[in-house]
Amino acid sequence: MKVPSMTLTILLPAQIFARKTGVTRMVAETGQGSFGILPRRLDCTAALTAGILTVEAEDEGERYIAIDEGVLVKAGPEVLVSVRNAVVGEDLRLLRQTVEKVFLDLDDGEQQVRSALAKMETAFIRRLTGIRHGPA
Repeated sequence: MKVPSMTLTILLPAQIFARKTGVTRMVAETGQGSFGILPRRLDCTAALTAGILTVEAEDEGERYIAIDEGVLVKAGPEVLVSVRNAVVGEDLRLLRQTVEKVFLDLDDGEQQVRSALAKMETAFIRRLTGIRHGPA
């Protein structure tokens, strides 16, 4: 008798991060806590918080995927996880170091983008105000 399994697809905004078949168990984190997903679980959706997605597959054993916040949808044997960022690892200690490096670099870049956008918005508002009031 074949053991039931799931197919996990992790989607990032611009790409498919991972697609794994033969998944036998998953643990995800939400704002209300962690919950497990087995192949015969009823279909569901969940808002995920930033944390660790634990995935156990027939051929690889247990893997860990650090994810940013997102959404999980289970429909039949398909599980879709859509998040802003993800990093995979086998060892939690190494994964933590990788996450800190990747996410901190992202935070610096994100701050630079937000600063540039704020400057653009300020310039736009000044020009708009100047058009409305006319030259002084």
